[in-house]
Parts: sequence; structure tokens; C-alpha cells
Amino acid sequence: MKPLRGLTITDIERIVLDVPFTPRCQQWNAREIWQWRISEILRVTTSDPDIVGYGETLLHYTWSRVPEQAIERARGANPATLLGDDTLGPGLQMALYDIVGQALGVPIYRLLPLPRVREWCPISWWNIDMPPHALAAEAQDALAKGYTAYKIKARPWWDLFEQIHAIASVTPPAFRLDIDWNQMLLTPGNAAPVLAELDREPRVAIYESPILQRDLQGLRHLRQKTTRPIALHFGEPPFPTVALHDACDGFVISGGVSSILQQATLAAAFEKTCWLQMVGTGITTAFCLHLAAVLPAAQWPAVNCLNNYADDLLTTPIEIVGGYARVPEAPGIGVQIDLEALQRYRIAPPFEIPQPRLLLSVLWPGGRVMHYASMQQCWNDFLAGNQPVQERGVTMQVHPDDGSPEWEQLYARARIAPVRDRQ
Repeated sequence: MKPLRGLTITDIERIVLDVPFTPRCQQWNAREIWQWRISEILRVTTSDPDIVGYGETLLHYTWSRVPEQAIERARGANPATLLGDDTLGPGLQMALYDIVGQALGVPIYRLLPLPRVREWCPISWWNIDMPPHALAAEAQDALAKGYTAYKIKARPWWDLFEQIHAIASVTPPAFRLDIDWNQMLLTPGNAAPVLAELDREPRVAIYESPILQRDLQGLRHLRQKTTRPIALHFGEPPFPTVALHDACDGFVISGGVSSILQQATLAAAFEKTCWLQMVGTGITTAFCLHLAAVLPAAQWPAVNCLNNYADDLLTTPIEIVGGYARVPEAPGIGVQIDLEALQRYRIAPPFEIPQPRLLLSVLWPGGRVMHYASMQQCWNDFLAGNQPVQERGVTMQVHPDDGSPEWEQLYARARIAPVRDRQ
């Protein structure tokens, strides 16, 4: 144990990485979340040469970046004076907790203002939407890595029931699916028959944001009709309004340490469950486990998306057994950073990956086709109610730029507006 008195931050280094996805995730992430590969690691050195802290920020998917003003404020400061300050941004906040834990010889969860309630935390495998065969292959990988819960994206350009059937064909009955529509069922009238059918699927565990989150009366109506819990993103609509209408069973919680503690405490006070959604490599996942260890409401499997990355940036993987991840017990964040990986994946500015040129074609039974030039365009068209919300037999095809005049011509048309076609 090192004394905190007199310990100061001497330098803060930003190390930006391009961490590769696994091959299957790379193929399907390329449509929408290709920039999630860009991870900024904060390396914070102190006046004690034996104490160095690390934290992580996904630059293109996060609740905040680390502002330069926060870097300047932290230099020369005692790290203990900045704990819990969400204005620091995720990477710097993690690193300072790591430093203070190391200095005191305790894991991060001991620095939090609540007692530990669990040594192992439920954790979920996660993927962006994929065709049924790809989701089934991911589910098999999940089982092999010790996961028993899988959060999938329900999208109106895939046959959700076929996706679930494919996963069920390769997993045991105890394997659980949490399904996230991101509001794409739109209305209770659309959602009710879909949820009623899914209620008969034993692997289905949780429904996330099936309809517009602002439709509190519709959500309450769905809760009375379904046998599965409904989760909403915390804060939309404001928590008091959601609690007053009793519009959900639990929440998706994210943000900085103070924000997460506040949200989870409110959820617990109203007998609501939650899962923590903190996306990143093994560094972010380890930090998330410390928070989940002290939050009684964090009973649903945490979503970290760790499985998307071909490298967790750790020398020893986080232990996952039977769907639960062991909370690190070593001082600080409790995991060893793979310093060679930080050098191997390091990149120079600009810290962006160009958007792939892709044509996306949605095909329905009967021969109708819609072509889109981007996932955002596809999202907008479906959210506007222009297409069916959950039709059987629908599928998506992805067409990379093949250099042909035909591809270029259709892509140019689709960039102006979605193109209606037929097979």
C-alpha cells in the first residue's frame, strides 16, 4: 500500500488504437458501427513510478470523450480529489480510480460508496443485427466462452423468429436471449402480437425498447400483455415520469460513475432491475464489473460488447463461467494491460475509419426490394413507418462496391433516396 498523501499525477498520455473485430463481427459491424474499433487508452503516470493507471474511451461510441480541459485539470492533482467526477470523461475517470485503488491496495469496488453485493456479475454476449446463421455461430462461440445470455438486435429487415430458431438449434434450453428493438416496432398495435408470439419462446428473457419510449401508456399496456420484463434506456422520458406510469420493469444504464450510481440507486428504490451498458475492450469490461459488484439492481447481464474484439487488450482474460464474470480482486482495476497490444494497434491521426461504401438491399417474400446507401438511411425509412415492422421471411443483402457501372449507378440513385425495386 502506498500513501495517497503527496501522490500527484505527473503525465497523461492519449494512446489511440484500432482494435480489430473478429472476422464475423467485422463483416456485419461494417454497415453501422465500423468506428467502434477506435479506442483511446489513457495512460496516467504519477509521482510514484510504481503506480500507473489505465482507462478506455471508445471515441465513436461513448457518453463523453475526455476533454483537454480535464487533462489539464488533472495534471499535478492528487487523483483522490477527482474521483467520481463525470466531467473527466470515461478513460480518465477509469484511470484515476485505477491509480487510487493501486495506492490503497484495494480493488476499485472498495472505493465506491456502496458495499459489495456480488463476487460474480452476470454478463451478456452482444452483436449488431446479423442473419440467422451468423447469430447461431455467434451463440456457439458465446457458449464456448462461458456465456449463457445473448443480447441481440431485432430489426425489421430480418426475420426475428428465424433468427431465434437458428440460435435455439445450437444452444441448450437455459441459454437466454435479450431482444432490443431500439423502438422499431413503433406502436403497441404492432408490438402486441409480436411479443405474444415471442412469449412462447423459452429462451427469450427480456424485451428492450420495443416501441417508442415516449409512449408510456403504450408501454404500460404491453406490460399487462406480456410475460417478459420490458427494459427502457434510463432517462428517456425522465425517470420520475416513467416511474409514475410504471412503464417498464427495468433499465439500461450507462454513463460515468456518479451517473451510474445515481441511476441504479433510483432503480433499486423503485424495485426496478437494470443492466449496465459500458462498451469497450477488456479494460472497460473490468471497470464495469466493479460497478456491478456494488449495485443491487444490476441483476440483468451487463452489456460490454467485449466479444466483438479480436483482442481484449489484457494479458489474462476476464474469467467468465456459467454466464457470470468474476469481479477482479487485485488492486485498482485489477487486470493487467497488454502493453505490447497497445503498441501493436496504435494509430496516428486522424482517428477515424472511412465509412465503407455498401449497398444494402432488403428483400421481402413476394419479390419486393428496397435498396439503401447506408444503414442510417435504412433506419430512417423504417422508423418513418414506410416498411413492415416484423414480417416473416424478410432478409437483408449487403453489396460492397464491386467496381461495376451497375453498382455505381444504383448506389448513386440510393444516395438520393431509397430505391424501390423487385426481384
